[in-house]
Amino acid sequence: MRRTTIASMVIAGLMFTQQAKAQSTSDNREISNEETPKKEVKTPKSQIPFEGLDQSWYNGGDRRDSSVLTGKYITWSIMLDANVNHSFNNPIDHTVVGSTAVARTDEVQVSCAAIGGDFVFNNAHARIMTQFGTRSTVIPRNDLSPYRGQYNLADVYRYISEAYAGYHFDVLHGINVDAGMFMSYIGLNSYYQVENWEYQASFTSDNTPWFFNGIRIQIFPSEHLKIEPWIINGWQSYGSFNQLPGVGGNITWIPNSNIKLLTNDYYGTDAPGLVGRNRFHSDNSFLWKYHNGSKTKGINKSALSLTGDFGFEKGGGVNGFTDDIGGKGPAQYFVSLMAYNRMWFGKNKWAWCIGGGWMKNPGRYLVLYPTGDASPLPNQYNPTQTAGTHPYSANPGDQFSGWDASTNISWMPNQSIEFRLEYVHREADNPYFAGHGGVTSPSGYTYTPVPATWAPDLVKSEDRVILALLFRM
Repeated sequence: MRRTTIASMVIAGLMFTQQAKAQSTSDNREISNEETPKKEVKTPKSQIPFEGLDQSWYNGGDRRDSSVLTGKYITWSIMLDANVNHSFNNPIDHTVVGSTAVARTDEVQVSCAAIGGDFVFNNAHARIMTQFGTRSTVIPRNDLSPYRGQYNLADVYRYISEAYAGYHFDVLHGINVDAGMFMSYIGLNSYYQVENWEYQASFTSDNTPWFFNGIRIQIFPSEHLKIEPWIINGWQSYGSFNQLPGVGGNITWIPNSNIKLLTNDYYGTDAPGLVGRNRFHSDNSFLWKYHNGSKTKGINKSALSLTGDFGFEKGGGVNGFTDDIGGKGPAQYFVSLMAYNRMWFGKNKWAWCIGGGWMKNPGRYLVLYPTGDASPLPNQYNPTQTAGTHPYSANPGDQFSGWDASTNISWMPNQSIEFRLEYVHREADNPYFAGHGGVTSPSGYTYTPVPATWAPDLVKSEDRVILALLFRM
């Protein structure tokens, strides 16, 4: 759900003029003031938020210092995320459970192939990014809003990761008003793996939104501060679940090139058909580049990212942080933490990352449901039926807690490509991950009849090794 980064953090618009070289980052896509095409007038530096700050080290951010595909009106973007991974549980159906980063095991897969770019004319701007690969199935399946009403929204939006347009107002240090689909960055990690320190996101990121559908306003009161209100359809949803929209916003403060702080806060009614159930969520991150060494010797730089989330649902049979079994219902809340440390060496061409996280989610309202026969999600062709014979329970009072740890080594021969080898361990307090028997059928194939005595093989832990190729230009 994404998920970056908080994940990445703050979504801004790409800031550039027709004469200036465009630089696109997940965290700083601000659109600058543009003068009349007949006069070449540079935008004042004070009008470009976060200008001059080193943002290439962020977890959930673009590590490039420039784009080579920059034109007068368009800055193109091309991304490819491919991986091969192995689960030591060896599921016979090659299906991965509880991840938006990987979908299949022991196979080479394209998780995301994206092409698009940023467009600008005078003060009008737009960003469009397509998405193909396993993510175009993994992400839509977690959204139940398309089952309300007609016109299959899951198919309508399946191949779009970002699509918004807006206008830049020359007020304060800039104000952008955008409408469409944009990244959320609740959970710090970016939707695009090429921007993240870790490949398999921790529970905090993987169980929080990756995108929003709606309106955002980016206000820059100073060079170092962004305030961004949202009015959106809901919590990573193409449509809306009830009558009210979701509301929230982001505040990002970057005092210098070594520190970044941000908070994302959300309120909405996201339980289908339960208008009296309210959701609140707060996501907070601190990023710190604590070491700047030689660019050619030893450890070139070191950085730390910390993220903490808390939230709850209340009403409609659940009661936030407190159990009230005889009255308002059981507790239903979300608390999570994650921390990662990354060190760059070998002239910034190598990096080592280690970290992990923990999550507790009574009611399981943000847990990614197991795939295949274990899924409780409606069948896309018949929403009145569940997808499997043994659906994973996500009722009020159902408990879920889990933790994860990972480490990886990355080789980055240039700013457009990265090779990453990662080892990750994940664990839950109930059977959740795919075991050797898989979650599809006794043979692992969908055409095999499922006998009444068979059940998906879910286990409490998994260990996985991932080799990924990440390209961006």
